Amino acid sequence: MRNNRSNGKRRTKRIEIPASIKKVMIVSCIFLLTLFLLTIFALLTSVSNKVIARVSVNGCNVSNLTIDEAYQKLNEELVENKKKNIILKYQEYETTISLEQLEVGYKTDEAVNNAYKIGRNRNIIISNFQIIGNLLFGNKLQESIQIDEEQLNKLISDIEVKIPDSLIQNSYYIENDQLIITRGKEGIILKKEELKESIIKAIEDRIYKKQDYIITIPVETKKPEELNIENIYQDIYKEAKDAYYEKETKTLYKEENGIDFAISKEEVAKILQETKEEYIIPLTIIKPKVTVSSLANEDFFPSLLAKFTTRYDESAENRANNIRLSAEKINGTILMPNETFSYNKIVGERTIKAGYKEASVYMGGKVVPGIGGGICQVSSTLYNAVLLANLEITSRRNHYFITSYVSASRDATVAYGSIDFKFKNTRSYPIKIECIARNGICQVFIYGMKEETEYDVEIIDQITEVIPYKTKTIETKELAEGTTEVQQKGVNGYKSEAYRILKLNGKVISKTLLSKDSYNPLEEVIKKGTK
Repeated sequence: MRNNRSNGKRRTKRIEIPASIKKVMIVSCIFLLTLFLLTIFALLTSVSNKVIARVSVNGCNVSNLTIDEAYQKLNEELVENKKKNIILKYQEYETTISLEQLEVGYKTDEAVNNAYKIGRNRNIIISNFQIIGNLLFGNKLQESIQIDEEQLNKLISDIEVKIPDSLIQNSYYIENDQLIITRGKEGIILKKEELKESIIKAIEDRIYKKQDYIITIPVETKKPEELNIENIYQDIYKEAKDAYYEKETKTLYKEENGIDFAISKEEVAKILQETKEEYIIPLTIIKPKVTVSSLANEDFFPSLLAKFTTRYDESAENRANNIRLSAEKINGTILMPNETFSYNKIVGERTIKAGYKEASVYMGGKVVPGIGGGICQVSSTLYNAVLLANLEITSRRNHYFITSYVSASRDATVAYGSIDFKFKNTRSYPIKIECIARNGICQVFIYGMKEETEYDVEIIDQITEVIPYKTKTIETKELAEGTTEVQQKGVNGYKSEAYRILKLNGKVISKTLLSKDSYNPLEEVIKKGTK
């Protein structure tokens, strides 16, 4: 018999583990080890006082920082960031805004707390997933942004009236016994909502970037609306009304002229078919029998409520002429309670026919000759008197450049058909405006009855930022080589604001922000000789 045993030893049978099971076991071990390590890491994170790795807020790395350190770093970055500009451009027109101008605010506390909470969930499994995701992909958080909506809308409206080649709508006004209709011109209009979204996006995108952000102002071309004879007629037609005075209430009611077309609507339609820039329609003016002037006396306007004075160069004859002419239009105006004054309506269109002459005006960011240059000094003088009379401003814009006759934020620019200066008589009684321009002095006086409680009014203005002007050199053969000549003197730009302070018996009752304004710098141009 054969012995199967060899040397008295028994053979051991090996059990082979399938490769697939080995892989599962290895993966399970790795997973369990990773889970164990992550759990340990999550526990360590929960007791740590620092933000975990690979976390940023608005592009600023806050990894491994405490809450205080992260908050300080974000604020330091934002302080520097607010000094940079957002540049808005359309062709040659350019303006700048800053985060400070829009009073942009950030919820930094909220952003830092959200960064700190990553990997610190009460559920350790969720924390682990957050940590894994964070290590693999990082976590880019955004701060919530707060913007002064009213200031942003004002800025966009300001751009709308200052941008060159803008749409001019059809307009009309009454001068003596004529209706003057001015046909509008095709031009661009601002895409307000699109620009608003672009500015907000720029504010979000430019955070922590090292350069200024440039936006091309979105516009579209439009034609003015068609002239509608029926609408014009309905707007101007009215019956004459006599002025009268109620003794019981001490209320003076202003007269109204009756107005009607002096020709038929069909004849008006025929006139408007002609290709012209301006149309004159004859009117029939029916005068009331009793007027405010015939009723009014010093009893109605016993007190000087406010006055303001500016000075102009009488030797600049054309400009002085325009100032005197517009002052004459305003002089003697009586404004009833709750009645709104429109500068463009009272003064009318500035044309050669109306007596205005060519003088320097601001247009498209440049100083150029234009009909009616100088009338803005009258509107600015009136603006300051109106502020001091404590009346409500309903429409006012600052100039493109700083003016010489009033300080920053104390001016009111006008342009017929686009920019108007308006205010409302918010007092209980009528007011009378006297406007006089002679011998280089423009003065506005506002008279009326004092209120039961009459405040002392103070207007203060202040420069918040200076924008230095740039210098451009133009080579010319008109001058000898090595010589220079200043063609246009440079003027700094400014950011400014104005407040109205009301006092009673010497005590400040209120301080109200009137406006925040931006004036562009005027480039200095130097001619350099090459002859």
